[in-house]
Amino acid sequence: MAQMRALLTQHLAPTRLAIRDDSHKHAGHAGSRLGLGHFSIAIESAAFVGKRPLARHRLVYAALGAMMQTDIHALSITATAPDEVGGTS
Repeated sequence: MAQMRALLTQHLAPTRLAIRDDSHKHAGHAGSRLGLGHFSIAIESAAFVGKRPLARHRLVYAALGAMMQTDIHALSITATAPDEVGGTS
């Protein structure tokens, strides 16, 4: 999770970032058997201003780069812009 935090911080300069490892909820699942994790990310960044949810998710995936293939099996993303109160995408 430290590497995920570093990559997201470097690429998206979040004003808020929370990462949760949900892998224990998926024991025995195909991705877990391969050693890949299940994570939830709540991220707020100015990089998301004016972008639709799909574009925001693509920015997160791009920031995580190779980790999407080597470390992450599933990712739940809540991505908001700083001016969105309680919004999710």
